Amino acid sequence: MNLEDVKKDAVISGIEPNQVVRVISSECVGDNALTVYYKKSDGSVLERMLFRTDEANLFLAETGRPWAFDAPGEDFKLAVEAYRINLAHLFDPMMAVHTSNVEPLPHQITAVYESMLPRQPLRYVLADDPGAGKTIMAGLLIRELLMRADARRVLVVAPGSLVDQWQDELFEKFGVTFTIFSREHVEQSLSGNPFEEIDLMVARVDQLSRSKELQEKLKQSHWDLIIVDEAHKLSASYFGSKVKKTKRFQLGELLGSITRHFLLMTATPHNGKEEDFQLFMSLLDSDRFYGKFRDGAHKVDVTDLMRRMVKEDLLKFDGSPLFPERCAKTANYTLSDLEAALYSAVTEYVKEEMNRADQLQDGGRKGTVGFALTSLQRRLASSPEAIYQSLKRRSQKLSRRVEEEKLRQRGQMLAEDSLLNKYLNLSALSQDIWESSDALAAEDYEDFEEAVVDLSTAAQTIQELEAEILILQHLEEQAKQVVHSGQDRKWDELSNLLQKRV
Repeated sequence: MNLEDVKKDAVISGIEPNQVVRVISSECVGDNALTVYYKKSDGSVLERMLFRTDEANLFLAETGRPWAFDAPGEDFKLAVEAYRINLAHLFDPMMAVHTSNVEPLPHQITAVYESMLPRQPLRYVLADDPGAGKTIMAGLLIRELLMRADARRVLVVAPGSLVDQWQDELFEKFGVTFTIFSREHVEQSLSGNPFEEIDLMVARVDQLSRSKELQEKLKQSHWDLIIVDEAHKLSASYFGSKVKKTKRFQLGELLGSITRHFLLMTATPHNGKEEDFQLFMSLLDSDRFYGKFRDGAHKVDVTDLMRRMVKEDLLKFDGSPLFPERCAKTANYTLSDLEAALYSAVTEYVKEEMNRADQLQDGGRKGTVGFALTSLQRRLASSPEAIYQSLKRRSQKLSRRVEEEKLRQRGQMLAEDSLLNKYLNLSALSQDIWESSDALAAEDYEDFEEAVVDLSTAAQTIQELEAEILILQHLEEQAKQVVHSGQDRKWDELSNLLQKRV
């Protein structure tokens, strides 16, 4: 507008920044200037001289809506919804429940929103029975902390056989993408430390516990939340007054020192020994559980650090039991004469080989042979076909080893068995062979167990090995007769029970 249009009672914008003022009076100062007296919205009266150069900024205010609301409706709705979700946790205390692809049960909601979230910082053991859905509780906790901006970096440490399951469930049910740690991440990392670069990660407990290099990299990182699945494996025990810490326990101590929130998940937190349990709890509070307690002197109350609910206590929203009542009964049956003879013969073979294994000086080999014989006896209890195939394979593999050893003694190279080379020569597994199922995927563990059962033996000479093969061949023939006889009393009994149920 022009200077000539600035008159009494005119409502004008452009005189005061971001304000509309009302003109009280105006006086011309020559042809190119104007003195204006005006009132602001707060009632204050001011004076200002306007020039021709100000005309471009002067506008006569019109009566109408302050906002036009003529923007695209879909875009406006999208922006408002995003802003609402960003602030939703202030108004909806269980926002993670409503934005996740799960329908949590009452005990899962109380675990997250009553037991864990109010604790700042969180140092806790979630010890509900198997089947209670501890992974869902952990996922709700992760999502809630992320939405509340109380956590940005989260590390899940789990047995090797469960890391894929963790990654899948966190993405499918909670929309959170986690990266499974591998050696390639170290090589591809710009800083050389992927634990500092990746904010959401799943790692294998044994891979971390057995590598000093990875632990050094972990020490340089800091996390907002670390969750350990199957945490009872972070065990330690007393020998006299001295504490024997496993590599996993030492990893647990390290993890607790580099995180603000620390959650341990296990269905079996107590192994029956109070001193071992208190060592386990020291991962959460080393001051409170320092030193060995005196037997019978005290028992620590850990209700503020741990929640445990058994299946009988788990309910649906209508108050009905979540799991049906368990009525376990043992169905006894009598083996046939052929089955009983085979069972007795294989058991005697296992006992003899166990006694020979106990005399071995090599502790790693002793454990491997013990593992093989235990697996063999477990297959004996499975079915006649299972023990027959295992005895047949073991006899064939050991016979081949005898031939290879004889060739080697003649100056020829001993052919290496690929499965034996792949699994049994791994020192990391031989030190902890009884827990190898946690370190390997399911299909790899089956191959591993087959290799151990087929190839491990306590024999130290060719003559001892040949004698063992003769016994195996006799047992194999005996098992073959049982299989061809068609007698399987265990299956017959199970079949009768199922038919009675129908």
